[in-house]
Amino acid sequence: MTSAPQAPQASSQGNVIRPYGDTTGDGMVQMSFTLPLPHDKLAEGAALQLARKMGLDPAMLVHAKPMGPDFTFFVVYGSTTHLVNLDDVHVVEREYPLLSAKDANLAIRKQLRRKLVVVGACIGTDAHTVGIDAILNIKGFAGEKGLEYYREIRVVNLGAQVLVPDLVARARAEKADAVLVSQVVTQKDAHIHNTTQMSAAFREAYPAGQVPVLIVGGPRFEDGSESTLGVDRIFGRGTTPGEVASYLVHEIGLRKGKK
Repeated sequence: MTSAPQAPQASSQGNVIRPYGDTTGDGMVQMSFTLPLPHDKLAEGAALQLARKMGLDPAMLVHAKPMGPDFTFFVVYGSTTHLVNLDDVHVVEREYPLLSAKDANLAIRKQLRRKLVVVGACIGTDAHTVGIDAILNIKGFAGEKGLEYYREIRVVNLGAQVLVPDLVARARAEKADAVLVSQVVTQKDAHIHNTTQMSAAFREAYPAGQVPVLIVGGPRFEDGSESTLGVDRIFGRGTTPGEVASYLVHEIGLRKGKK
């Protein structure tokens, strides 16, 4: 029988915590990975060696399964030697209020005196439209209706595998205020390459200060990397249409205030 977890306690080293597994502060964690080895004793020994080098000591191999003839999938459980100091954890806080659809519509009408135009797409070879559809389509996500539901937003959803030049051309033709790009495929950092290519293309095609609001979303983007990617905002997993709409109202308002 395991004991219930307790809230982290401050220490002389700061607000330091360890993972919880069987008892509070035991540091127990579970991780999974694949090694390019056939499943045998050598592969299991290699998995345990890797786990120890990653700070699990002792490490226990709790699952191993062949993934074809040349690969093995492992699950390892053990106590980590590393600590987490919460004082050193930095997160990106939302700097704008969440608005209802009614309030967002009123703000857009007041700021623009016309509909806000949003163009969305999955670019490159990415064919996963679930994310972009969850934000744009009227059916929405997590109980919230998508941007198509907003009376003062006009949505142009280009779908999947859209080439960057075509996205830029359509955004110009639609006089887009914002461009939303979803990137789910992340192998070999495809999401990074596609996004930087997209942002560079928009800055080349538009005069300075007239580039639409560039937003990207996907499960593997790093918080705070907007400036590196050349975009205005990154949204991760679990983002709702209301969050995106509220950000658009916030950003459009800031841009109007600077003119």
